[in-house]
Amino acid sequence: MIIVDALLEELERSSLGESNEDPEPLRGPRKDGKVAEAAKASLLQDDTRPMPAQVIYTTKIEEINVYSDIQEPEAERPPQSPPQSIPQNTSAAAQLDELMAHLCQMQSKVMAKPAGPREPLPKKDTNNSLDTMLGGLEQDLQNLGIATTPKGHCASCQKPIAGKVITALGKTWHPEHFVCAHCATELGCGSPFFERGGRAYCSRDYHELFSPRCAYCAAPILDKVLTAMDQTWHPEHFFCARCGEVFGEEGFHEKDKKPYCRKDFLAMFAPKCGGCNRPVLENYLTAMDAVWHPECFVCRDCFQAFSTASFFELNGQPFCELHYHRRRGTICYGCEQPISGRCISAMGHKFHPEHFVCAFCLSQLSKGIFREQNDKAYCQPCFTRLFPL
Repeated sequence: MIIVDALLEELERSSLGESNEDPEPLRGPRKDGKVAEAAKASLLQDDTRPMPAQVIYTTKIEEINVYSDIQEPEAERPPQSPPQSIPQNTSAAAQLDELMAHLCQMQSKVMAKPAGPREPLPKKDTNNSLDTMLGGLEQDLQNLGIATTPKGHCASCQKPIAGKVITALGKTWHPEHFVCAHCATELGCGSPFFERGGRAYCSRDYHELFSPRCAYCAAPILDKVLTAMDQTWHPEHFFCARCGEVFGEEGFHEKDKKPYCRKDFLAMFAPKCGGCNRPVLENYLTAMDAVWHPECFVCRDCFQAFSTASFFELNGQPFCELHYHRRRGTICYGCEQPISGRCISAMGHKFHPEHFVCAFCLSQLSKGIFREQNDKAYCQPCFTRLFPL
C-alpha cells in the first residue's frame, strides 16, 4: 500500500532527528550513471560533513521497482553537529503500530494506483504531534473511499466503532460485544433477543428467567397462557383433577385448590339426596339432618308423599303414621288402626281398650279377664257355653 510506505518513511525521518537546515528537494533518478558515481565519490571525499542517512524502499506493484531519489553533490559546507541517535521505541511509533494493526482488520479494499515514479514527499515539521500525522492519514483514507469517521461508541467497551455496528436498545455495539446478559452468547445480526430492564437476553435465558411457569408442569410458558385460580397454565395442562378431561365451555369447579369438571365435582362434593343418593342441584328439602329431592321425601313403605308437614322417623327414614306404627307393632289388632294412647296387650297383639272384646258376645273385656281359644278372646260365660268340658 502506497500510503503505508509513505507513513513508514515519514516515521523514519522523524526518528533520525533531521537538522534545522532544509535539505535540497529530492529529485528523480538520473539516467546518466557517471553523474551518480561522481556524486558518490564526492560524498566519500567529504569526511568533515556527515550526511543524513537515506533509506531506500522498494514496493512491488505490478512487478516494477521504484527507488527513492539521491541528493546531488553539493559544495563543501562547514562541519555540522553529529546526527542524533535513532530512538529504539518511541510512543509515537507504538501508537502508530497500534493504529496500523487496527486498520489491517478493516475489510474495505483499496484500489492500487498505477505504478510510476513517486513524487517527492514534502518535508514536515518534526515538532508536529502524532495527531497531525494521523489527521493526514485519515484524509488520505477518505480520498481512497475508506470511511474513517467512527460510527459511534460501543455501549459495552466504550471504544469507537469503525467496522460493523449493531444498533439495539437505543445504543450501538461491536458485534462481538452485543451478547446475552445471562449466558454471554453473541446475539449477532438478525438473531432474536428479548429486552428486560434495559438488558438483552437470548430467547432461552429470557424464558427461563422471566416467563410465567405452568402450575402443572412448572415449565416456562412460551406461547398461549391460561390464568385460573391465581395461577398460570399451559392450555393443554388445565384439566379435571379426577377424569383428566380438558375443560370445555361449561367451565370448571374448584375444591381444595384443584379444578374439577361439573360432573365429577357434583359426584364428589355436591350434597346427596337422602332418598336416591344422587346429587341435589336445585330445589331440595331438609329433614332428619339430610337433604332430599322433593319427590324423594315420601313414606318408605307406601311411597306416598306426606299430606301434611308431619312424618314419623324410624331408623333414619320417614314413614307415614300407619306404617310407622305397623313397623313399631302399635296397630290395633281389632281395627288395624294405629294406637296413639292407651292400649291392651294380649295374645301377642295390641288393642285399643274399646276394641278388646269377646269374640262371641262382643262385650268389652275391660277387667282384663278373658279366655283364649283359637287365637280369639272370650268372656267366661261365652267360653263355658261354647266350649264345655
